[in-house]
Amino acid sequence: MLVPVVDDDGAPFWEYASRGELRVQCCALPACGEPRFPPRPCCPHCGSFDSEWRLMSGRGRVWSYVVPHPPLLPDYAAQAPYNVVVVELADAPRIRLVGNVVTSPDAPLNSLDPARLRIGASVRAVFDRTGLPRWLLERP
Repeated sequence: MLVPVVDDDGAPFWEYASRGELRVQCCALPACGEPRFPPRPCCPHCGSFDSEWRLMSGRGRVWSYVVPHPPLLPDYAAQAPYNVVVVELADAPRIRLVGNVVTSPDAPLNSLDPARLRIGASVRAVFDRTGLPRWLLERP
C-alpha cells in the first residue's frame, strides 16, 4: 500500500486529502493568485511567500497514462497490469496530478480494465481510506 511522504510544504495537501478534499496551494496575492503543484514555499510566478489552499472541484481529464507490465517491483507485480495516469485539473489546467483510475475509492490498482482508458477521459477525484487521491471515470 502506498503511503505519502509528507514534508512541511505538502503537509496541508495531505491533511485536506485525509478529509476527502482536493486542495491546491495557490499564491495568496490578489494580483497573482496562480495555483502551484507540487507545493513549495514561494510562488514561481511572482516570488511571493504568501499562499492559500483552494478547494478544487476534483474534476479533471486524463492527460496521459501508462500501463506497467511485469517485471515490476515485487509488491506491485501481482497487481499488474494497472494504470498510472496524469490528470489535468479542470479548475487549474496547468496543474497535473499523478494517480490511478480505479472502480471505487478502495479498489485494487488493477480494478479498471486498462482498455477503458483514453486520453481526454473525464475523471473525478476520490480518496482511499489512507487519504490517497485516486480517480474514477465520469462515464463508466
